[in-house]
Amino acid sequence: MNRFEGSGSREAKIRYLDGDYQLQTSGSHVICAVTGVQIPLDELRYWSVARQEAYVDAAASMEADKRAGTLPNQRRA
Repeated sequence: MNRFEGSGSREAKIRYLDGDYQLQTSGSHVICAVTGVQIPLDELRYWSVARQEAYVDAAASMEADKRAGTLPNQRRA
C-alpha cells in the first residue's frame, strides 16, 4: 500500500505474527507501546506476538520485556 491510497494518517490495526504481520485495518502507521511514537508501517521492525504490541526500536522492545518480566535472567516477584 502506498501513501496515496487513502489511508492518510490513520493508525493501522495489525495482527502480529512470527516474522510477519497481518494488516486488519489499513492505515499509515502503528503506535509504539512503550514510547507512544508513531511508527510508519514501512519502518516497523519490532513487535511482540505474545503481547500484540509494536515497538519503535530494539531499546523499546527490551523495555517492554523488562516491564513484562520476560527476560531470562529476571526474577518474578
